[in-house]
Amino acid sequence: MESSVTLEESWKTVLAPEFSSSYMAELKAFLLEEKRNGRQIFPKGAEYFRALDLTPLETVRVVILGQDPYHGEGQAHGLSFSVKPGVRSPPSLVNIYKELQNDLGIAPARHGFLESWARQGVLLLNSVLTVERAMAASHQGKGWERFTDAIIRAINEQPHPVVFILWGSYAQKKAAFVDRSRHLVIRSAHPSPLSAHNGFFGSKPFSKANDFLVANGREPIDWALPANPEAQAQVSV
Repeated sequence: MESSVTLEESWKTVLAPEFSSSYMAELKAFLLEEKRNGRQIFPKGAEYFRALDLTPLETVRVVILGQDPYHGEGQAHGLSFSVKPGVRSPPSLVNIYKELQNDLGIAPARHGFLESWARQGVLLLNSVLTVERAMAASHQGKGWERFTDAIIRAINEQPHPVVFILWGSYAQKKAAFVDRSRHLVIRSAHPSPLSAHNGFFGSKPFSKANDFLVANGREPIDWALPANPEAQAQVSV
């Protein structure tokens, strides 16, 4: 997208047709024009593909699908539902932590930085990878959805079984084509305070994901986050 943006090799290979397509050229032109017009875009360009860089294709064990990046100052850094160290956890993430405690007895982290999940093979993917500051959903319909559809298709075609955690109707529709004969699809209400009591709480996605991974000969995810967010950089994939 920008000259400074790089991409992890396994994703670069499988997504090469997308980067050479006309819709991606149009998306790049849109983003450049927005910046020329002085609009602030989150996350920063070097973090557009942070989820892919931290979780190479062959290491993906779980996909947690979000919709848009957070649009508040300092929040978005390229991972769905995650915020940077030092930033207050948004309400949906607070509810995710509540369900994690209910499910696995893991006390809520004192931060919202989920990078250690990504480094273990949890692809924290938003459907749309950029947003204008303070303008929710401002970059929907510009091409990112097609790009992230290609990411989900690539995972769906992998030989190893993967868990897809789909919170809310948007995520469920987007990944409706996933092959459930090979992969586990966990569906529930979204963790937003508006819907969490309608089926998110009590859905136990974390234990269900690990049970499936173990049953299929794959390592489970350690869902407990390090107390120190900066220590997450030391977690190996």
